[in-house]
Amino acid sequence: MSTHFWGPVANWGIPLAAIADIKKDPSFISGKMTFALTLYSLMFMRFAWKVQPRNLLLFACHFTNECAQLTQGARFINYYYIENKTKNEK
Repeated sequence: MSTHFWGPVANWGIPLAAIADIKKDPSFISGKMTFALTLYSLMFMRFAWKVQPRNLLLFACHFTNECAQLTQGARFINYYYIENKTKNEK
């Protein structure tokens, strides 16, 4: 067991936490942190693909996190910019 295994396994906490937060109130979402984690996962997906041998476990972890963070980002935009705009117009 090397860092090609234990690093990605330990890293799964980030996407699992984001997935668990999908049902929670969107007022607690940090737009800056969501954006940072989106960029972080994009960079590490590229790294996991380019490194030899390819680290597909790390790639899968960051792909999952990318999807979860994009979902959280959409919820953030919807809550703070779309719903609030509609509320202010009424």
